[in-house]
Amino acid sequence: MNEPVTSESYAAHLRRLAELTARAATQRAEAVAWHERQCAAAEQAVREATEQVRRAEAEVAEATELVERVDAEAAHLWQVLRGRLGAGARRLGDPPGPARGASGDPVMLLERTREVLDRTRQPGDLPGSVNPLLALCGVFGAVVAYAVATGARALGERYGGDLAVGMPVIALVVSLLGPLIGLGPAKLLADRRHALLGPRPMTIVIAAGLVTTVLLLAIPR
Repeated sequence: MNEPVTSESYAAHLRRLAELTARAATQRAEAVAWHERQCAAAEQAVREATEQVRRAEAEVAEATELVERVDAEAAHLWQVLRGRLGAGARRLGDPPGPARGASGDPVMLLERTREVLDRTRQPGDLPGSVNPLLALCGVFGAVVAYAVATGARALGERYGGDLAVGMPVIALVVSLLGPLIGLGPAKLLADRRHALLGPRPMTIVIAAGLVTTVLLLAIPR
């Protein structure tokens, strides 16, 4: 048979149970607090990581925009340089790519390049001293066109038929284009002198070509 429990022993068990209950409650509270701290730390880490990702994306977008702007400005300055060099620009090719190991602010470097180009000599009109050469360009174009027209007429007369009808028309059109043909060598002359073929030089070339064309067409055949 079970022995009866004395009041002292019962009281001791109650105290023990109370101590264990209090200890379990304390440990439970500590576990809950630790869990809450871990959750708060994890949420803070997620917020910080999200902010870092947002800043990184903004930096990437800014860097991409800067690269596009620098590339566009570099291409524009390259075209300006080609325009300054004239006929010699054909040797330049395409704009160069980024230099390996280059450092410095690209915007500032482009500003310096723009300033250098602005300080270089702007191409102007051809001087009046080349007017005789411009007139010769017009005469040359008219003579070349007249020679081609003469050959076309001779070809029509030789073979007859439809050629005899169409070639004189073609010859007349080619002869009338003679003054414009002289603009080609005139443009080469302007490029060699790093100048523009402006209205005055073009007028001289075309006028000389027209006069020559009229004289050549007036020659009796």
